[in-house]
Parts: sequence; C-alpha cells; structure tokens
Amino acid sequence: MASARESVGGVVLEPGDEGFDEARRVWNAMIDRTPRYVARCASAPEVAEAIRFARRNGLEIGVRCGGHSIVGHAVPDGGLMIDLRPMGAVEVDASARRARVQGGALLGALDRAAQAHGLAVTAGNVSHTGIGGLALGGGMGWLARQHGLTCDNVLSFELVTAEGEILRVDADSHPDLFWALRGGGGNFGVVTEFELALHPVPGDVLSVEFVYPVASGTVSSVAAAMRRWRDESAAADRRATYNATISDGTLSLGFVWVGDPVDGEVAAAELATSLAEVAPDFERVVVPMTYLELQTREDDIEGHAWRRYWKGHYFSQLGDEVIDALLARDGDDLPNVSLQAYGGAIADVAPEATAFARRDTAFEFVCASKWLDASDDERRIAGARRHAATLEPFASGAYVNALSDDGAAGVRRAYGEDHLARLTAVKDAWDPGNVFRLNQNIVPSALAP
Repeated sequence: MASARESVGGVVLEPGDEGFDEARRVWNAMIDRTPRYVARCASAPEVAEAIRFARRNGLEIGVRCGGHSIVGHAVPDGGLMIDLRPMGAVEVDASARRARVQGGALLGALDRAAQAHGLAVTAGNVSHTGIGGLALGGGMGWLARQHGLTCDNVLSFELVTAEGEILRVDADSHPDLFWALRGGGGNFGVVTEFELALHPVPGDVLSVEFVYPVASGTVSSVAAAMRRWRDESAAADRRATYNATISDGTLSLGFVWVGDPVDGEVAAAELATSLAEVAPDFERVVVPMTYLELQTREDDIEGHAWRRYWKGHYFSQLGDEVIDALLARDGDDLPNVSLQAYGGAIADVAPEATAFARRDTAFEFVCASKWLDASDDERRIAGARRHAATLEPFASGAYVNALSDDGAAGVRRAYGEDHLARLTAVKDAWDPGNVFRLNQNIVPSALAP
C-alpha cells in the first residue's frame, strides 16, 4: 500500500501518532474502532485526494464532523477516516442573509456567527453537533416551525463525489443531487461547504415547563395533562415548539418560545390555565434566556464520555393510546423519553420537494439511555429497545438522524417506498459502488440483496 502521507495533503495520522486516539474517539463512548489512517482535511481538494487514495487501496471511508452518529459511522475499523474538523469556518453575509459554512463546522460556530448579526437558521439542540450530519439528514431544531428544517434552508452545497470530483450543487446545477442531499444523508459524497439562508432572530427565548411527578396512583391525572398539552399544541403559534420529557419519575410538559417574550408569557399563562383544569398538581418553570443560551443548555447533558443507545419514531398523531404507552413505564432500565413537535413551516414544504419525506409528522419521539459501565451495555440497550417496541405499532416512520442499528428496515421507515426509490436512482448515478456506505445506507441497485 502506498503511503497516505505521500498521497494525501494535509495532516495524516496513523495509530501511535499524537492526536490519533483523540481523532478516533467520538461522542458515543461505546465506539472503539481503529482506522488505518485519519486524514485531517483542510480543503475540498484534500478530501478528493483522500477519497481517491482510499479507493485505490481498498479502504473503507468514514467521514467525521461532530462525531454524533450513535453507531459511530465516522470511524471505519481498519479504513480511512476523513476528519473534516479543520474545515470549521463560518462566513456570514449579513446584508444578503447568507452563511457559508464549511463541512467540519459545529453548530455552535454557526449560531455564534449568525447571532452576531441578529440572524439564525434552524440548527439542532446541542452546539457540539456537526452541521454536516444534521443538515444532510434533515435538521430539526427550535426554529424549524418558523423557518423550516436545516435542509430547507440550504441554497447550495460544495460536494466531493466518489470519483473525487468537486461539484457545486444547487437547484440549477445537478438538481438530482440537490434534491437527495436535503435529507438523504451522507450517501452521495462528502459535503465540504453549505450555503444557508439566514433569518432575523433577535434572540429572546422562553423555556416553559410544567413538571408533574409520575408515580403509582398519579398516572391517570398525568395522562390527562399530557392529552391536554397535546390538544393545545395543535393550534400553537409557530414561535412555540411544544416538547415533553419523561425521566427520573417526572413528566415535563411545555414549549420553547423563540420570539417576543411578552407574547411567550401570555402563551405560557394560557397553557398553565388549560393544564390546571385537568391536572393542577404541577411545578411551573418559566426561564427567559438568549437564543445562544438555549442552543448550549443541553451541551453538558449530551456531553462526551457516556455510553449511549437510542431508538426513535415519528408519530403523525399522538393518540390517547400512544400517551398511555408512553407513560406505562413499568420495567427496569427504561430510557429517558423526549417528544418534540413538528408542523408549521416544516409541513409547508411539499413532501416531494426534498429527500426528507415525513412532512406530516406531528411529533418526533426519541428514547435514549446513557451510562458509564460497559457491563451495563446489554441491559440498557435491551431496555431502550423494549420501550421503543411498545410504541412502534403507532409510528408513522422515523427520522434518519435518530436511527441507530435499525439497518435497511430503518431506512425504509425513514423514507418510504417512493422517496427510497428516487434516492436509489440518485445513488446509482453518483455512487454505484457504494463508496459512501458508512451511513444509514441507501444501497445501489446493483448491490442490493
């Protein structure tokens, strides 16, 4: 095998080199794989060189940005990791309300650069997440009901293909790829730059929670509160993203409000009055903060070094039977549960307009476990799987970024048959050899089982 250091520009690390172990460690501490090389690429041409080198030498390719893939797709055992983190720059054109974001940038860098001009775009809820994985899978966040998913705000991509060609992809140039990259994941190449539309977001936020104890004898009243919260969410202002969590014997019902805080306080009071009619035994927690504080408040909770596993579903409606199943937490090792409302600007986009398929989603569900001791792996994973299985009969699909070890069945749930057929056609055209297979994989026709 030719030396990667001779063939690939930038910094190339091998086992034993300083920085190698840091580069291969990702967000989920369960992932412990050792690439043959880590190519720390600082430009699109360097990415192209790395791809060509890997293909010549039969090396599997993984692509790292934030490293938040729950199953560790960024880390190819014995392969070549393309580490995009040296490409972390964000440039904002405030007058045009545009941002150019390199493929290795983290969400916090985008948020800070845009908010310096009173602007923002939908980003995820944890600032050390990478822009690449988020945007390519869709991109849900606290602004999505106002301004659409992250992928809905992408104006163009700089893409390095499986052949090492560098393309500018937009609605006019390579429209098939432009469609597929907005929700189809990392199946079609390595994105080295995103051009994003920005929106005026002054930065005033309210976090609104009504916290109930969940204990024996209280489930019926808590269920009534959750049903009322669901009903109120159906007509919610787009500045409010209704959310709920179940963990540690408590149920939290509320919303995050991004906009005029006076209007948000009115909305919080109205929800409090409504909930009190059916279940008054709650603790009211309303916290004003800035948008940047909102975007970083979960950073420690979702920090590194934990072993992790999750399962996710989409619900087109949150029926009474779904709420009953959510609250029936009668087993051991159960995961924490979160719900986040969709609708608004997300649903304004026609389903066929992008590869992101599930525009009729009402709520996204994720059940997630985290722990430190490897001896707990089996039972914690089993607990998450068991709880998610009780909700699956009511699910209408899944978010590709919330899939874990779901395999081909999960990909079908994420996209549905029509979108998957179209995505497969794009894969056949641009990556028929499945060079980019470490992802929630869309298998080319020629390689399909």
